[in-house]
This record gives sequence, C-alpha cells and structure tokens, in this order.
Amino acid sequence: MFKISGWGNYPKINCKVETPNNENEIQFHDNEKIIPRGLGRSYGDSSLQANKTIITKNLNKIISFDEELGVICVQSGISSDELLKVIIPKGWFLPVSPGTKFVTLGGMVASDVHGKNHHLEGSFGDHLINLKIKISNSEAIYCSDDLNSDLFWATIGGMGLTGIILEIKFKLKKIQSYKINQEVITTQNLEEVMNLFEKYKNSTYTVAWIDCLAKGNSFGRSVFFRGEHKKSKEKVTYDPKYSLRIPFFFPSWILNYFSIKLFNFFYFYFNKLFDKKEVDGDFFFYPLDKILEWNKIYGKNGFVQYQFIVPKKDSLKAIKEVLEKVAHSKEASFLSVLKLFKKGNKGLLSFPDEGYTLAMDFQANEKTFRLLKELDKIIIKYSGRIYLSKDSRLSKDSFFSMNYDSESLRNILDKYNIKNFHSQQSDRLSIL
Repeated sequence: MFKISGWGNYPKINCKVETPNNENEIQFHDNEKIIPRGLGRSYGDSSLQANKTIITKNLNKIISFDEELGVICVQSGISSDELLKVIIPKGWFLPVSPGTKFVTLGGMVASDVHGKNHHLEGSFGDHLINLKIKISNSEAIYCSDDLNSDLFWATIGGMGLTGIILEIKFKLKKIQSYKINQEVITTQNLEEVMNLFEKYKNSTYTVAWIDCLAKGNSFGRSVFFRGEHKKSKEKVTYDPKYSLRIPFFFPSWILNYFSIKLFNFFYFYFNKLFDKKEVDGDFFFYPLDKILEWNKIYGKNGFVQYQFIVPKKDSLKAIKEVLEKVAHSKEASFLSVLKLFKKGNKGLLSFPDEGYTLAMDFQANEKTFRLLKELDKIIIKYSGRIYLSKDSRLSKDSFFSMNYDSESLRNILDKYNIKNFHSQQSDRLSIL
C-alpha cells in the first residue's frame, strides 16, 4: 500500500498500486474496484482507489505517426512532455493543451481537457479519431464517433469510469513555429476583461489572470493575454528547460491574505510594462512547469483548485458574486484564471460548455471548505457546474444539482457490462 494523492496533495489515501509495463499486465478480478491513473495531475481524488490504482505511465509508446497528415496514435500513458519532443520538431502541436505538459494523453481524454483556445477549437475530445478501451479483465474494444459512439462519448471526460484507455488516435495541429506572438493588456475591472474576450474572440489563444482580492474601483482588475503561433519559414525547434524544483513543503503561513495581496499587486503592475512580445511556447502554455513540484508551495496540508463554469448570459453577474464572496472571506488565491468557452461536446461528464470558466487555488483548510460550500450555492443558482478533475470536496447533493448526465453514463456502463471502475470521487458523489 502507498499513500498517494492528486496534484493538490489533498486528500491523501492508502492505495494498492500497480504499474503495468504492457497491456497484458493489466489484470483485475470481475468484482474488483479499480481506477486508472496517469501522472497524478488531476487535483483531487478522481484517480484514487484504495483497492487498486493502476498507473499507466509505462504504457508510453507512439504506435503510429503520419507526419504528412498529422494523425498520431499513442498509448495512453505517454505524457504530453514526451510527445511534444517528437511532434514539435516535425511542425505539429497538440490541438488542445492544458496548463501543464506533465499529464498523460489518457488523462487528457478522461478529463476532456481544455486550453486557451476552447472558444475556437473546443476541448481535446473534439479532436479524437478513435480510442481503444479495456472494459473488463478479458475485453478491450475500439470506439469512435461512428463505432460504439455512446461509449466513446461517455469516456471523453468520463473520469476513468468507463475503463482503462489503452490507445488514442487523434489529429494534431500544424504550426510553423513554437514561438508565440503574445499581446498583454491590463484592465481595471471585470467588465473590461470580459469585453476583451468578446473583442478578441477570433484570436486563437486567450486567457486572463484576475486579482481576486482587489476591491472598489479595481474590483476584478485583470491581465489579459492573447496569442498566435508565429509564422516562420525556419525549421521548427524545441528545447525545453526546467529551471527550478521546490525541494520541500513550504510552511502553511507563507501563503496568506497579505502575501498574496502583495503578489497580486506586483504581478498586475509588472505586466503593465509589457504589451507585445514574442515568447517561447512553453512560457505561454506552461508557465508553472518552469517550477517543478510547485504544489509544495501550499504546504503539507495541500490545496484545492475550484474551477467552475457558468452560462454566458449570466456570467458577469455570477463571477461578480463569486469574487465578492472570496474577497470578503479573505481566503486568497493568487492563481485565478478566466477563460471563455464555446458550446461543449457530447461528453456526458465533460466540463466545458458555452460560457466563462474561472479557476482559483486555495489552501486546504476548514475555512476554505466553508467558503467553497457557499460558492457551490452561487454556481448552482446560475446553472453552472464545477470541473471534476479539480474537485476533492463537492457534496453529492451539489453534484446532482449540476447538469452532468450521470444517469446516461450508468445506462451505458450497464449496456457494456462495465462494472470495475470506481474512484474515491465517484463513490463520494455517488456517480455510479
């Protein structure tokens, strides 16, 4: 048994862990509870199962790669980091990328990850061609939008509850350079930054950082980023560098209301100095990956990331209520990230849909949990939902008040006689 956790280091539970080196080594009994896990970058308990957690990171081969068409088939345990080293020098990039490259492709499917381009290009599931899934100890099947399509869409964003993803075939994005032409715009309030998302809705990549502690005339002040891949005739190069590793857990008092308020002040005014510049792709897509094990900054008790989406029509009002509640509580988040989504796909538990999403990080403690219960009420009032890949504490009642189609998921699992896959999260929320 090993004590493991998600990226938030909360909760930590004792799990029986297996790390197979090939598909044949993935074995489990008919009535055994298991869950697949990649690199453990989902934040909460969605990849934790005390009975057996199967880590897929050694299933990391590229099966085929059509360099002309940009169609690639990989084993699910390959990481984005490993894949980028192969595809970027060939002039290709991931069609959708989350905020870290230290995730497996299987995890990207199970979480149906989104990036800074969702408003134009959707989530990772929108670019999949087919999947191979082990649904029982003796059966693995292929599925796509045309073949076993109900299982295909249940798996996209399905949090590992439909089986162990073995292979993923998908379409890459053609690029001429891994450099990004970035524009930075600071705004004085929430209305201004949301207007920028609408103004630049045809820009490929958009995202904003919000000062969640600003009050008065500066309430919701933000730093808005937009970017495009540089056009170039030179050979595409890729030379990733990692500059710092956090060697130990910080004392919990380091991150507090006053230190984060000071950070937010300097971060906002520092970015007023830079309006346009060319940046490396890693700098643009994966800024926190420069600091390895940055999750230790929050201390041994860990942290929770609260990410929600609310429909577009009421998004300004809803986000204002959330930020007012956070500012009043003095529970500070220095990672507060706003993005715009277009309409989502057919994934039953997939998170993105048309509207605005805000993600915030908080230290894991009782005061935070009380605040997040209050935020849940606001999100439910505005017909929103939270991202299951970030969740570690949502209540069952709140989950069923959000518009996830868990009933259809259960029907599909029954149809294919899939019964082994349960996480601590799925049991906590009674998803199955």
